[in-house]
Amino acid sequence: MAETTVTIRVDPALKAAFSLAAETRNRTEEDLLREFMQDYIETQRTDSEYEQWFRRQVQVGIDEADAGVVIPAEEVEAEFAARRTAALRKLPRSA
Repeated sequence: MAETTVTIRVDPALKAAFSLAAETRNRTEEDLLREFMQDYIETQRTDSEYEQWFRRQVQVGIDEADAGVVIPAEEVEAEFAARRTAALRKLPRSA
């Protein structure tokens, strides 16, 4: 694979600290920077995929609401009241 050079300007103290951190881990600065770049790209990809999924889910909800496919608030309240009651029953009783 062909490679290219990237040049950046950083504060000397940051450069020194980064060099020391790389050396401490028996790694080169280049290796660490390459890994950081790869991790950043992967994070951006997965964040984008999640955002796309989330937008689709929101649209599904909007479409269902527009079509009248909704659960009445009273049913939701009753369901979660029952869940709270069941959860409270499972708690140990204090003396």
